[in-house]
Amino acid sequence: MSNLLEQLKTMTTIVADSGDIAAIRQHRPEDATTNPSLLLKASGLPEYAPLIGAAIGAARAQSGEHDQQLHNAMDLLAVSVGVEVLKSIPGRISTEVDARLSFDTAATIAKARRLITLYNAAGVSNEHVLIKIAATWEGIRAAEVLEREGIHCNLTLMFGFAQ
Repeated sequence: MSNLLEQLKTMTTIVADSGDIAAIRQHRPEDATTNPSLLLKASGLPEYAPLIGAAIGAARAQSGEHDQQLHNAMDLLAVSVGVEVLKSIPGRISTEVDARLSFDTAATIAKARRLITLYNAAGVSNEHVLIKIAATWEGIRAAEVLEREGIHCNLTLMFGFAQ
């Protein structure tokens, strides 16, 4: 007899909201999502040390000020975790644009393009990536542009009652 999760899989799509690769491998969802808080939690696990070290090393090798290197390391880590998760799921990984960009259409578009470029460089096609963007007016406008470019988006986050 199947467990409740297996029964639920017959009726709907299961999406893991976790950066815990081991749990994703165990539960075998269709899709998965990551966000900065999940990545922070996962970064405390020893199995993530090589991904963190590689992201920091690659970011330091890139030119730029310390703050830019930090942003680069975070992007590289998010994509590295996403690539690892994709090895265990048949569907898509959703990777979040920094919520601080939620009210800046141009910056959201630039960050989304950067993330998809990193995924593509790692051999992951756009079809397996969703860029998670805040559902602000500016985020919705950014998603429209990105979707026209073949960069798939999902909208998330609520900042106020009007949304």
